[in-house]
Formats: sequence, structure tokens, C-alpha cells
Amino acid sequence: MPPKNKFSKDQIVEAAFAIAEKEGIDGITIRKVADQLGSSIAPIYVNFTDVDALKQAVIGQVVNVSHRLLAEETSRSPFANIGVASLRFAKEYPVLFKDFVMNQNDYLQDYDEGMGDVLIDQMRDDPELQEFTNEELQDILFKMRTFQTGFSVMVANELFLKEFDMDKMIEMMDSTAEDVVRAARLRKGRDA
Repeated sequence: MPPKNKFSKDQIVEAAFAIAEKEGIDGITIRKVADQLGSSIAPIYVNFTDVDALKQAVIGQVVNVSHRLLAEETSRSPFANIGVASLRFAKEYPVLFKDFVMNQNDYLQDYDEGMGDVLIDQMRDDPELQEFTNEELQDILFKMRTFQTGFSVMVANELFLKEFDMDKMIEMMDSTAEDVVRAARLRKGRDA
């Protein structure tokens, strides 16, 4: 009898992530992952109790990708970097973006709750935003996320003309961010 293939937990998650990139998280099955690895299902069950545990590990990988994209954006203000990272995620991982943003699910509930604090901290590092309170930053973030989500949906669904490249998208996003921050400053001045 030939020896059974052994796969690390990371290799199994990587194979499942490749499936999720094409089919979404719900496309992951133990059988598909085994086929992707060229293996039986046994090595997967050695590392994961069931498909839901494997999906949670893939979601963790999605979170890691999200953090990596954000960390790679360092050429603009921290606030702008958040938006560019979101656009890149939508462009590079459209199926996952649609899965997490456009479909009703609980996949990123914990991630989204914790990520708000991370994003506020990033915004606080932006010299242009230091005058705002946490509550005001949350309001600005919510408005920009609303715009950014719609914008990223358009990117993920390829609803832009071919001439509308990433540079033009960033320019539009930056312009909108300036408008939102300017309006917040005006409100802050009126309320003072």
C-alpha cells in the first residue's frame, strides 16, 4: 500500500483559499480541497474537525490578506491607504469581495467589529485628521466606508470603463475623502 500524503494545516488552508478565490467560501468542501491537493479526505480531517472549521481558517487567511494589503499601502495618508487597500482587495479578489460584502453572511462579523478600532487608529495617525474626536472619526469612517463599499462593488463587478484605471479610481476616492473631511470640519466649526 502506498504511503498516504501528508499535508500541513497551512497547505490545506492554501488549497481551500484557492477554491474560495474562484467559488467563494461556500464553495469549499472537504472533497474539493482533497481533489485540489491530490489527496484523500483523511489528511484534511486530521487537521480540521469539519468543513466549518476549515472555512474559519480560510476566513483567517482572508483577514491576513486584508491586513497585508493595508500594510503595503504606505505612499499616501493613512486614511487614503485604507481606501486604496479596499480597492485593491476588490480588484484582486473579486469573488471573495462579493462573498464578504454583497452576500448575507456572518463570515467577517468578528473581523469587522475589531477592524473598526484598527482603522480609527490608522486615521488618528493622519495629521489631517488629528483634530477630530473618536466619535467624529467614526462618523467620517462610516461615510467613507459607505462610499468605498459602493466603489469597490463597482470595481469587483468590472463596472468601469477600461480607461478608468487604478490611478483614476484613487484620484476619485481621494477627492471624495477630501469632501467628507471638509464637510466634517465645517460641521465641527458650526457646532463649536
